[in-house]
Amino acid sequence: MSRLLAIALLGLCALPASAQEAAFSPPHTSWGAPDLQGYWSNKSLTALERPEGTAQLVMTAEEAVRMARGNVLIRAKQGDARQSVVTDEASVRLLADRNTSRAHNQFWNDMGSGYALVKGEYRTSWITEPADGRIPWSDAGRKASLRTRTFDGPEGRPQSERCLMSFTGSAGPILNNGLYNNTYQIVQTPGSVMIFTEMIHDVRIVPISEVGAGKHGPAGIPKWGGDSIGWYEGDTLVVETVNVHPQQRSYISPTGTLTERFSRWSDGQIFYQFMVEDPSLYSRPWSGEMSLNASKSTPFEYGCHEGNYALQHILQGARQMERDGRSRQPIQEPYPGVDVSEGQ
Repeated sequence: MSRLLAIALLGLCALPASAQEAAFSPPHTSWGAPDLQGYWSNKSLTALERPEGTAQLVMTAEEAVRMARGNVLIRAKQGDARQSVVTDEASVRLLADRNTSRAHNQFWNDMGSGYALVKGEYRTSWITEPADGRIPWSDAGRKASLRTRTFDGPEGRPQSERCLMSFTGSAGPILNNGLYNNTYQIVQTPGSVMIFTEMIHDVRIVPISEVGAGKHGPAGIPKWGGDSIGWYEGDTLVVETVNVHPQQRSYISPTGTLTERFSRWSDGQIFYQFMVEDPSLYSRPWSGEMSLNASKSTPFEYGCHEGNYALQHILQGARQMERDGRSRQPIQEPYPGVDVSEGQ
């Protein structure tokens, strides 16, 4: 690892939050609600589930640097950087593997270069319960989570390919992070909260009411991102989400419930908590914590289908197979976090 990268990683591994941050007094809106407004980002090498072979949730600063050095994304970035010499010989060597996404991956990636600080602790996963940091799928949940995809028509393609929902699931339910477009904007009014996602510009509108007074919409009308209602408990925004559109790659089924809690940890950080309850998919409820850090940049425009020929070519290929008399085999696409390596 280069000296500059080591310095950058150490810079991200600053000292944990001070006692002053722990005793932080959050700002409030003119109508008295905790003020969560602004631009926030969850870019990080920390992911929802803990990496295989990592037992602990919390790391020291030194362990966070070591883990970042071994991260596959950081190592790939270093490998490409070593080859970035502007000569004919270097160009031939760099392009020898015909990896057409190489420039995209390195130029557009924005996942950060260190692991997340949550309440002053370096975290190996967003999931905190179960203690192993893994999604507690039930046997029935694993089977139910496998979805059949076909090439017959555009409706059979994933939502991200059709620009309906982001492929990282960043809009939720459960805010998530990915390789890029990890910025959010939160806007509050007395009667609602808007959570705007940079990826595909997904938007969640959460109506606000008194505790216990909010009502979800009709069960027969599922929504992209789910049917959310919210209320304030002291300085915390609580959001309850149900009835996610069945075609969405979500962590809850149409009968599951997600509860999220947003509170200010400091001037520069929102403390985000979530609890998933869905007996149809999981052997037990599971929960986690995440940091949303103040972002110096606003969300970039997301031109989803600009120059994207994937859907067109897939459908052309399917029609050609029909003309050739060949059969098309459907594929199975799992929910996020489902291991299909053993053919389940």
